Amino acid sequence: MSDIEIGRSKRGRRGFSFDDVAVVPTRRTRDTELVNLNWQIDAYRFDVPFIGAPTDSVMSPATAIALGRAGGLGVLNLEGVWTRYEDPEPLLAEIAQLPADQATSRMREIYAEPIKGELITARLAEIREAGVTVAGSLSPAEVLRHYETVLAAGTDLMVIRGSTVSAEHVSTEGSAPLNLKQFIYELDVPVIVGGVVTYTAALHLMRTGAAGVLVGFGGGAASTSRAVLGIHAPMATAISDVAAARRDYLDESGGRYVQVIADGSLGTSGDIVKAFAMGSDAVMLGTALARATDAPGRGWHWGPEAHNQKLPRGNRVKVDQLGDLDVVLNGPSPVADGSANLIGALRTALATTGYREVKEFQRIDVVLKS
Repeated sequence: MSDIEIGRSKRGRRGFSFDDVAVVPTRRTRDTELVNLNWQIDAYRFDVPFIGAPTDSVMSPATAIALGRAGGLGVLNLEGVWTRYEDPEPLLAEIAQLPADQATSRMREIYAEPIKGELITARLAEIREAGVTVAGSLSPAEVLRHYETVLAAGTDLMVIRGSTVSAEHVSTEGSAPLNLKQFIYELDVPVIVGGVVTYTAALHLMRTGAAGVLVGFGGGAASTSRAVLGIHAPMATAISDVAAARRDYLDESGGRYVQVIADGSLGTSGDIVKAFAMGSDAVMLGTALARATDAPGRGWHWGPEAHNQKLPRGNRVKVDQLGDLDVVLNGPSPVADGSANLIGALRTALATTGYREVKEFQRIDVVLKS
């Protein structure tokens, strides 16, 4: 695609959001019962390619278990209230009741409590005892401090998630930055890492040995990175670029396939469908799952960016509660706007366009909105 002239000294490449694209039906349709939504990363298999975002408004041990039993993967935020407090429920209730002008400052106070290793162990053990796949998330800044505790607790998958994660972090501080390639190589568990939004950054992360790469800046609807930092990446273009990196790395590595996981701007089932059409293997859902009545956010959604101690880049946002997690995932939907029965909608989209599984659906044609 040719660059567009912005002014005499600057040219820019046009990017497309999910709202800018639409899926094109093919000549074939099929019954929804013939659609297979199974997803696999490393040795772990799932009935649906849905991952619960590691935010306190979406994932508690209980909701991670519920999502696992529903066929997806729940990822617990190992820097959240569940690893800082023995009983975080009163604090979650307080966050839901905070006036808007007090939310950021009070959440900073709540999240200033130190992370406790024994609580990491206890929370992951609770998920493991339920018989579902265990996954926990750490930010790059906290990985080296807590990863041994996480591994000893018996996690199956580790997620390293930040607003922007690179394989080449430059630091002038005394402690050495996280060397992702060395770190991932020495681990005995598969690692999902991100986010990234460009071809080059994704290719570098794939070369570290990551099993999956998150596409997006995280935070989704709750993120204010565009307003605070001026950083934004339209997701349709970002996913397509990272999918190209996956293709080229597959050739470069002699057959190693890295999972591309969309993480952000996935508020409706239509957005989820388009993420797969652009090349995603799975999706990480925040706002979409925060709408469940049994989500810990109690009708609110926020990410780690909302309580950053130095520069908050996210808000606590209100979401409509539609029903419990099963209704959000499997329906029946009480609304017609794509915010519930997410699995049914994805299955119907593939069936309507004649595809049996996501990997085939990644090849579907899309059109741009005029």
